Amino acid sequence: MADIAFETFRRAEGVGHALRFVGNLAMEAKKQAPMISQKAKYALRALVALARAVPNEPQMISEIAERQAIPKKFLEQILLDLKHHGLVASRRGKAGGYLLLKDPAAISYGEVLRIVDGPLAPLPCLSRIAYQRCVDCRDEDTCEIRRVFERVAVATREVLDRTSIAEGLDEPIEKIVSQKRA
Repeated sequence: MADIAFETFRRAEGVGHALRFVGNLAMEAKKQAPMISQKAKYALRALVALARAVPNEPQMISEIAERQAIPKKFLEQILLDLKHHGLVASRRGKAGGYLLLKDPAAISYGEVLRIVDGPLAPLPCLSRIAYQRCVDCRDEDTCEIRRVFERVAVATREVLDRTSIAEGLDEPIEKIVSQKRA
């Protein structure tokens, strides 16, 4: 499919054809894979649940799974990944469970998505952490597709890296904590 797409693009003349081609390519990619995985959504929901909890009070996996409608076994794997990356900690015992290791304001959506799904870049040639030259690309410097998606990648990174778990909460974290302590 990549060879056909490249050949079609090479033959396209004018900006209008190129933009329609890029739009069709984006629509085709959207059909094949979601923007973020279900695992990433679950990881973000679990972190939001932990951010809503009273600080230093561990939350049991079963409670998080039930409240957030996440399969328990899947949540266990997700929390283990997040633990290995220093975002959460686990405590054993009767009063055990998971809690945030970092302030929710210090955990960005971008960081979580990279941990769970890998690079944020829409094209391998735009990835900062897993760069690969596109197999069908003849010249990155003149690639129209790359130029368009580079703007998309920059804007996406900016939003996701500047948006924290704390910002994603319905209410300010301070209000949630003070209500739980009252």
